[in-house]
Amino acid sequence: MSKVLIIGAGGVGSVVAHKCAQVQDVFTEIVLASRTVAKCDAIAKEVKEMQGREIRTAQVDADNVAETVALLQQEKPDLVVNVALPYQDLPLMDACLEAGIDYLDTANYEPRDTAKFEYSWQWAYQDRFRNAKLMALLGSGFDPGVTNVFTAYAAKHLLDEIHELDIIDANAGNHGQHFATNFNPEINIREVTAPCRHWENGDWVETQAMSCNRGYTFPEGIGDLNIYRMYHEELESLVKHFPTIKKAQFWMTFSENYLKHLEVLQNVGMTRIDPVKYNGQEIIPLQFLKSVLPDPSSLGPLTKGQTCIGIVARGIKDGERKQFYVYNICSHEACYREVHSQAISYTTGVPAMIGAKMMLQDKWRGEGVFNMEQFDPDPFMEALNQHGLPWKVVEEPVEALN
Repeated sequence: MSKVLIIGAGGVGSVVAHKCAQVQDVFTEIVLASRTVAKCDAIAKEVKEMQGREIRTAQVDADNVAETVALLQQEKPDLVVNVALPYQDLPLMDACLEAGIDYLDTANYEPRDTAKFEYSWQWAYQDRFRNAKLMALLGSGFDPGVTNVFTAYAAKHLLDEIHELDIIDANAGNHGQHFATNFNPEINIREVTAPCRHWENGDWVETQAMSCNRGYTFPEGIGDLNIYRMYHEELESLVKHFPTIKKAQFWMTFSENYLKHLEVLQNVGMTRIDPVKYNGQEIIPLQFLKSVLPDPSSLGPLTKGQTCIGIVARGIKDGERKQFYVYNICSHEACYREVHSQAISYTTGVPAMIGAKMMLQDKWRGEGVFNMEQFDPDPFMEALNQHGLPWKVVEEPVEALN
């Protein structure tokens, strides 16, 4: 008997609500809250129609700690699932500490005024959560999240030591729009335009955003696509928890159309995150751009094709150099049929539900702040197969990505 409070009513929040509703033996009561309660009500209506479950809704400003604490004290959930904006991670962690509630999120904290992605702010909560005998699970999405669990699985079952790690994320789908992002435009563009960092020989190497790319052949008919090296937060926790890793990189596919639009938007200043004066008011250009771009939640019925996200791990097994590819392929169309979502939101929302399930069933349990790879990967990997994200392992010839 568990009660979960989901905070955030975007595309991912909708998937989390649907997937929790499907697992009635674990999530016996579900509350969905956001700043705009009408969005929550629309999701609740859809969950009732598609899953046959009643979920309740509430209004909350996730930036307001006192308001969130009041809601937590009223609802008394067993767990808060934070799928709001990354800016709101710290206020929600503060609220959970004050109310005595466990916490889970899908992306690390970042300040509003700096496109900087690192875990230091949340890792600093370690002692507070441990002393309160509470658990915070960070990054329970796909990347970060499943990619961390894939790495832990490789370290447990496939390799004695991981020496090189490549995380490779492909969206081989097409939504037919001139320019749109598959998740929150503000977060997406901040992430893509930030300087690239990768781990090599015990230190971070910084390069210009999107300056390194190469071709890569994806499995199961997806074929050849260009991948671009960029920074992603799971690299930081993985090299910390697997110190044998000598080189770690993150790669993502982008279409030429996306990159050309992004270049133009950057050149005219529309991706700026500092305020500018307009008609006597201060506006953030990127936030204005977000308001005129298609809402990612509207792309579900339009998007066709697949995603392919996985890790390539190289290292030593029984004294020999080995390489393994662990990956998932997810269909945009199948996601829409199941939960009225495209696969980007689905591949984030399903792992959020599974992480919550691991915590509520005490399969993953501890006091303090944790990243995904710190727990036994096996029950999570089993749950991926059960809940819509089946994975495969392929042994490959040893070949480094440079």
